[in-house]
Amino acid sequence: MLAKARGLEVDEIVLDLEDAVAPDQKAAARAAVVAALAGGGFAAPRVSVRVNAPGTPWCHEDVLALAAAPVPPVSLVIPKVEREAELQFVELLLEAVHAQTGRAPQLRLQALIETARGVAAVDRVAASLPRLDALVVGYADLAASLGRRDGLGHGAWHAVQDRVLVAARAAGIAAIDGPCLQIQPDDALREQVAVARALGYDGKWAIHPSQVPVITDALTPTDDERAEAQATLDALAAAEAQGAGAAAVAGGMVDEASRRRALAVLARAGRATGAPRPSAG
Repeated sequence: MLAKARGLEVDEIVLDLEDAVAPDQKAAARAAVVAALAGGGFAAPRVSVRVNAPGTPWCHEDVLALAAAPVPPVSLVIPKVEREAELQFVELLLEAVHAQTGRAPQLRLQALIETARGVAAVDRVAASLPRLDALVVGYADLAASLGRRDGLGHGAWHAVQDRVLVAARAAGIAAIDGPCLQIQPDDALREQVAVARALGYDGKWAIHPSQVPVITDALTPTDDERAEAQATLDALAAAEAQGAGAAAVAGGMVDEASRRRALAVLARAGRATGAPRPSAG
């Protein structure tokens, strides 16, 4: 799996030390991940590692080993986060590595929200550390935590998705939708990624390479969307040159809120050509 991961052209690879690894193989898996990171050669620009959850016998060993690794990952994904103290525990471990080695770990953090307590505390978790980059919804463990049965459809998760998204946006971090557990790129995956995009999520996890094209295509702005976003920015720039704060585009009015949406579209496409005006707050 580590060898196959190197060739995947995705935004991020997440190497797993948690649920995918049996308890008696944790140390071996940790060593294999550290070696894989040192070997490099990943096509993905970001390589992260999901460590074991705080409170398990392996979490502190995972964090210390990865923080001190010759080539550390970009970020650590912390599973089953239920309170800000768990992320603060990881932060203290990173400070311990700094004290021991003299090298300040630049590791970023991502928090998996996958329990009822995690959802209840998501606002505080999202705002807990400057090092935190993203909230990720973990559906399998969350379903078990809630006692939710199969067959309800993905629409049953909208309340949780909204709560996680609002917490992420309020904290200024990314919101990532969890994976579709059906490996094949079927209608369930297409529905899930379409909903995640419509809600405003920044990305979605894939658990199998076959899912990547569907997710990438759905989350990448279309040519029409990019053209509309650029037209909005151009119209607002022309309006500002004449002292106006709004403009008409395609029969509708656009303003500063429209600018932010347009910039988000172009940033997602990697083609942003405008810049937001300074804002307070």
